[in-house]
Amino acid sequence: MHASSSAILLGLLLVAGASTAQGATASGGGARRIELEPNAPGALVEVAVSPGLSTVLLFDSDLVQEATELEGRDFFADVDSGRKTMRLVPSARVSPGEKFRMAVRFRDGAAPVGASFLLVVHPARADALVEVYRNKRTVESYQEETREARAETLRCQEENARIVSEHGSPGGLTGLLAVGSVDVGGLAGKRVTESITSGPKNAFDPTKVQTYRSTNRVALEVWLTARRNESPWVASGAALRSSTGSEVKVLRVWQDEPVTLGVQGRVVVEAEAPADAARGTFSLKLWENVGPRAVTLGGVTFP
Repeated sequence: MHASSSAILLGLLLVAGASTAQGATASGGGARRIELEPNAPGALVEVAVSPGLSTVLLFDSDLVQEATELEGRDFFADVDSGRKTMRLVPSARVSPGEKFRMAVRFRDGAAPVGASFLLVVHPARADALVEVYRNKRTVESYQEETREARAETLRCQEENARIVSEHGSPGGLTGLLAVGSVDVGGLAGKRVTESITSGPKNAFDPTKVQTYRSTNRVALEVWLTARRNESPWVASGAALRSSTGSEVKVLRVWQDEPVTLGVQGRVVVEAEAPADAARGTFSLKLWENVGPRAVTLGGVTFP
């Protein structure tokens, strides 16, 4: 594909309605709250963890530290149990989809006497902070939850307004101008294939990588090939993370056809990028909807 036609295609994708929207994740909106019910002490609570990412559980009661049980302890690079906290960092040895049971016991003996968790490995996302409450909640916690619900509602309203604006705009270059995605500077692009690093556990090999920038968006165009004959692979999600660990908001992931042996698949990832964002070096992680196969690329830069 010539660079000019590729740039035009990427521009059109910025307003295309057929793109797959990136779903919201637990780690994107602050702390997650869990209420433990006294009449269901054995209930398993799922918590998302990911290799190299820290997950902190904050309890409102003192723990019996020596009574904490963690299945597969050797698969965690860091396990730190405090008076009211548990910090977990899975190692690179874990695989997406793996599950580990963890149980804690509370020191005061009140109901519920303990809590059980199911730590589920995700290829790129983790519950960064999980607040665990027992029994009756305070008025302050309800007020905080109300504030968070209002903030989430506002975020959803803004996202909906953006989608409606894009779907209601004309197509082609007129559509890009209508939604403010390009200005007189046009759409900048560059090939970064030579500077990309590929993760050792990647399910597929990147053969070409190109990046693009408009006035308020960035995009990556990645061509992938299969290493062996296996079932077709389609990217369902993506995470774009800076060298400092902060994430750029991914708006959509689009793929022209599944990756199979002998068939090269192209994946396009679009993300928000105001004038002061998406500078420096980033890592990209792609994963399928159901299954452990993922792709990690480092050394990603934008024009």
